[in-house]
Amino acid sequence: MSAEKFYITTPIYYVNDKPHIGHAYTTIAADILARYHRLLGDATFFLTGTDEHGQKVQKAAEAHGVTPQQQCDDTVVRFQELWRELEISNDKFIRTTEENHKEVVQEIMQELYDRDLIYRDEYKGFYCVPCERFFTAKDLDDQCCCPECGRETQEIKESNYFFRMSRYQQWLIEYIENHPDFIQPAFRANETLGFLKKPLGDLCVSRPKSRLSWGIELPFDRDYVCYVWFDALINYISGVGYRRNDEMFKKWWPASCHLIGKDILTTHTVYWPTMLKAMGLALPQTIMAHGWWLVGRTKMSKSFGNVVNPLDLIRKYGLDAFRYFLMAEMTLGQDASFTEEAFVARYNSDLANDLGNLVSRVIKMTLRCGSGVIPPPGRLTESELELNAAVDRAVAEMEQALKTLRINQGLEQVMNAVRAGNRYLEQTAPWTLAKNGETERLNTVLYYAAETLRKISILLDPVMPDKMTALRRALGLKNPEASRLDSLIRDEKVLSGLQMHDLDALFLRVKPEAPEATPAPSEPPGEGLISIDEFFTAQLKTAKVLAAEKVAGTDKLLKLQIQVGAEKRQLVAGVAQFYTPEAMIGKNIVIVANLKPAKIRGLASQGMLLAAKDGKNLKLLTIDGDIAAGSQVG
Repeated sequence: MSAEKFYITTPIYYVNDKPHIGHAYTTIAADILARYHRLLGDATFFLTGTDEHGQKVQKAAEAHGVTPQQQCDDTVVRFQELWRELEISNDKFIRTTEENHKEVVQEIMQELYDRDLIYRDEYKGFYCVPCERFFTAKDLDDQCCCPECGRETQEIKESNYFFRMSRYQQWLIEYIENHPDFIQPAFRANETLGFLKKPLGDLCVSRPKSRLSWGIELPFDRDYVCYVWFDALINYISGVGYRRNDEMFKKWWPASCHLIGKDILTTHTVYWPTMLKAMGLALPQTIMAHGWWLVGRTKMSKSFGNVVNPLDLIRKYGLDAFRYFLMAEMTLGQDASFTEEAFVARYNSDLANDLGNLVSRVIKMTLRCGSGVIPPPGRLTESELELNAAVDRAVAEMEQALKTLRINQGLEQVMNAVRAGNRYLEQTAPWTLAKNGETERLNTVLYYAAETLRKISILLDPVMPDKMTALRRALGLKNPEASRLDSLIRDEKVLSGLQMHDLDALFLRVKPEAPEATPAPSEPPGEGLISIDEFFTAQLKTAKVLAAEKVAGTDKLLKLQIQVGAEKRQLVAGVAQFYTPEAMIGKNIVIVANLKPAKIRGLASQGMLLAAKDGKNLKLLTIDGDIAAGSQVG
């Protein structure tokens, strides 16, 4: 399998905050795909970088008391340092504040403006700062919140410049329908087609400097800057020489794969294709939208306060184990749930037990027999043929997994080959062969066990490059770089006569941490009775529900906005299975008003409502008749 060239990109990341596991996952996945294609012999180019313009960056700079450029310069280092720690093998790291990129963006905008594909008009709509996108009233809910992130939007009326995106709506629909590999997985293509069923408006591609000064200045109007998404998407072509190096651009464009998160599907499958069509450029071969890492059922997100710092896990379990878990646990395109317990379970099962056990047994047996020199094999038996077939299947399945971008499926087949290696040792019992002096048969077993390790080390090299290089060194290979994948199906006897070396355990088994013991609550005196003074330590008050909405990622929780006297509060309650958000609005409920604030699913909750539950039935404690919110109960 060779595509001759493979050009893969990640999204470019905002520099308004430090990177987290979501950034790490996308970049590691792209890195592993790039490394596999290099092993296939494909000319490979891997582009990543940072998105350094827009309102989020400007706001972050203001909050830190620095200039936007300083905010970019300070934060980009965190990404570059993390990518080095993750051993990301990108060929280029692009920053959208680079002069070359800014000039290319301005040239494209000027050309589109000269062709009347960008025009000026008045605009009225609702703007979401975190998403840096405009929405119409019909896109929003009753509270005028963003349909993408759920945050409050701002109503804005202003003059702006627009790209005639609507001109390409029917063309894009037909293109998606006629190119099934263009958007992956297929259900994401259906999402985009569903979006395109509604009339497609033109795209606002400017922001007035009076509202946002941090961006690329429009070449035809100095009072405006370029919309951050229009700017950012162009990195995929400016990063490989568009308008600057024709030979380089011709070599790499169109991209083989844009790897993105599903939350930026519309910008990449609607905005970007229409922009390319207007520029007269070919579309990328595949846009792969991967899922989210969840904690329980909730998206891992800074705003929810539940992100995992990748460096914490790397320092605890090692980089290669971290990379392996991310790729083995998630099917590219689907959501996956992250827990440290799941991490430890897969680490112990796949790496410490299966792979670690095979490596240890093969090396120890070879060192014990024949002073560690890997012997030439003798006659093959059914056992060797079965083992070799398992390894060949893993090679074939991994190549197929790369075609379909399903790395986890390829890794599962490699681990099946590892398990086949352990079964082979159990069946052939080399320790018994050594004891009985069956030297020729022992040599064959030791050789093919070592050869299995060599091939597995190459199959796993893009995922765990450090550990697999160490394994090949232990096998005596003086040049431990991974070989091409197509060489693995040949029986070249490259290990015969090599001196094997001892190797510390690749992956030490991890003992799961016991959860902290929660002390049993002590029984109050008087067999559960409390005094009147104790009762009145809880302040029960009436509250009126002003607004209610479901909490994303859960079917049990509602987020309520309540009035308690002159104060407005937020409260999270597990009543969504019994009351719809609409049914809650206007109710006069009873709450514990002096409960310590808590965070539930990353959301602040100030108090607790009271309800009665009988089996599967739940009823709120409400007030009979009208009474002022904040009235004392009791």
